[in-house]
Amino acid sequence: MQDGRAPRIKNRAPAAIQVTAEQLLRDAQERQESQFRAPKQRVEDFEELHEYQGRKREEFEKRIRQTRSSIKEWLQYANWEASQGEYARSRSVFERALDVDPRSVQLWLSYTEMELKGRNIQHARNLFDRAVTLLPRVDQLWYKYVYLEELLGNVPGARQVFERWMQWEPDDKAWQAYIKMEQRYNELDRASAIYERWVAVRPEPRVWVKWGKFEEERGNLDKAREVFQTALEFFGDDEEQIEKAQAVFNAFAKMETRLKEYERARVIYKFALSRLPRSKSAALYAAYTKFEKQHGTRSTLESTVLGKRRIQYEEELAHDGRNYDVWFDYARLEEGALRDLREEGATAEEEERATNRVREVYERAVAQVPPGGEKRHWRRYIFLWLFYALFEETDTKDYERARQIYETAIRVVPHKQFTFAKLWITFARFEVRQLRLPAARKILGTAIGMCPKEALFKGYIQLEFDLREFDRVRTLYEKYIEWDPTNSAAWIKYAELETQLEDFARVRAIYELGVSQPALSMPELLWKAYIDFETEEGEREKARALYERLIKISGHVKVWISYATFEAEPIPIARAMREEAEGEEDDEIPMVEGDPVRARQIFERGYKDLKSKGLKHERVVLLEIWKAFEEKYGTAEDVVRVQGMMPITSKRRIVDKETGQTVEDWDIVFADDEREANPTTFKFLQMAHAWKAAQAKSGSASTTALSGFAAASATNASANAQTDPDAQTNAEGTRHVPREKAEDGGSDVGSSDGDDEN
Repeated sequence: MQDGRAPRIKNRAPAAIQVTAEQLLRDAQERQESQFRAPKQRVEDFEELHEYQGRKREEFEKRIRQTRSSIKEWLQYANWEASQGEYARSRSVFERALDVDPRSVQLWLSYTEMELKGRNIQHARNLFDRAVTLLPRVDQLWYKYVYLEELLGNVPGARQVFERWMQWEPDDKAWQAYIKMEQRYNELDRASAIYERWVAVRPEPRVWVKWGKFEEERGNLDKAREVFQTALEFFGDDEEQIEKAQAVFNAFAKMETRLKEYERARVIYKFALSRLPRSKSAALYAAYTKFEKQHGTRSTLESTVLGKRRIQYEEELAHDGRNYDVWFDYARLEEGALRDLREEGATAEEEERATNRVREVYERAVAQVPPGGEKRHWRRYIFLWLFYALFEETDTKDYERARQIYETAIRVVPHKQFTFAKLWITFARFEVRQLRLPAARKILGTAIGMCPKEALFKGYIQLEFDLREFDRVRTLYEKYIEWDPTNSAAWIKYAELETQLEDFARVRAIYELGVSQPALSMPELLWKAYIDFETEEGEREKARALYERLIKISGHVKVWISYATFEAEPIPIARAMREEAEGEEDDEIPMVEGDPVRARQIFERGYKDLKSKGLKHERVVLLEIWKAFEEKYGTAEDVVRVQGMMPITSKRRIVDKETGQTVEDWDIVFADDEREANPTTFKFLQMAHAWKAAQAKSGSASTTALSGFAAASATNASANAQTDPDAQTNAEGTRHVPREKAEDGGSDVGSSDGDDEN
């Protein structure tokens, strides 16, 4: 335990004698030292008492002389005299203290408390009278004085004290205390008179509200209404005063609601809200909304809620007129109100007013044209025009007005800088719904001629396709491709159209034109679509020719993998043979099996091609897919052969061209690369792996996959056994790559027992 650590317990068996917690506490208590206590003095006779009192008085007088302004010393002195029963001396001390500080509230309270403890009631009254005369703004003294009189049952005296107090116009708690005292003795008329005096002193809304509630609780409803009406007359019709008196209006209306006078309450709410701006009457409007929800009809409730939401939207738009999300919500609100009126069977005049409100909102919204010439500012704005036109078309059935809206929107947009295909297409489809097909085609043709855009071509093509005008669709695709010949998706969609029309010669011609373009965006999509088309048609030779062309152009690892997979998997029979077999009952399309041997040859070609280009990572990807292929289609020897081609990680020392220092870097090393680059080193490593495999076989039964070097030595074991007996290996040995530095390769091959790192 010298280093502060707890001792290590070796014997954890229970002790023979057990100690309880109670015994531990008892021992701790006994060992504690007793605290020092002052000795008690016992007074045996009056002589000793007088001597003790004299000595204490001398001490107190001395302390008072030293700290004359300390009220604490005076209080201790006076309270000690009172404890000795010397009330005359205690009063003398208190009076001397009051001469020092006559405004000390604590001193007055202690003085009166001493008199009350000594049951000197009249002395206490005289003291309270002196205190409140000297300190009339100290409410605590008044409360104590009133409490004393009421405790003694002297209600008139307490009332008299309150009257003296009210002359000083104290705060609201004092008035409330006076009223509560009168209520305790059921003097309600006196309490009402006090309320009247209170509002005369402080004519604030909360005082009027309390007075009105008091009159309502005592059952004097006429008086309560009179109080509220007097309050409203006092505040007048000025906007500022009405805003101040919102609490009075709210309380007055709630009282009428409790009395089930709903119409009177509604009139009060509307009177106040009609004279206040919406921004200053949020609380009152919320109360009115709650009132209508509870006691109003459906129409009044909806009008109240709509009015409240209109106020909110107007406030937000006043802050930012180009907040288009608020305009959307505002327009949806008015449209919903119009639909509700129609469902309720409103009159034509009411429906016309609601329609005009919707149009007014939309007109105000579209007038907020975005600033600048950036399209991102217009993206939300353009939907206002679209929703406006749809409202006129679907809700009001005013098709001519909807057409005018579309035309105005097209004129507003600066098409030389940017355009919106959705606007043109929506306008054209509107004309189609009106059975004006030439007008729709003219609109889209104008759009393409003025500001060609991919979405416009797609929308126009889809329109003609829906109308089954395939010649027009072909013409549009030709225009589309002339405008952007690099768009692979356009070529693919054009070919898919011809496929649906079963014009396969045109399909192949389109694909050939597409792949022959010098520049394409994402050409791999077009080649894949072309190959998939030939595959679905059962033309394996044509698809193989396409793969060969694509390999010459690209040679990407994914192309080799797709080519080999294509050769291995079955494809449908040729369409001509398929049509001959249509008479059979079986609905399944006959398939032509793949050729794994040809697929394996493709993998070998791809591996050699990637190897010649020095693409190591791509070779690893190809080998992984090749291995999975051999596990599915090949034999165990084929799998071992591919596994033997797998690389290992290598740490090489290279010289940094910038710093000139030798640094270490990890690299992927293939067995065949090492064999070709460093045949001597590879032969040495091959013999080492063979020896390690033999040792592992004799020492343990673990069998794992061979590394690239071990597998290479295993596959060449039979060939090397006659010329180099030491190079014999066992293919079932444990995989191991020794960490040796190649003498002529300048590299370290890092591995360990187990799987190689890839």
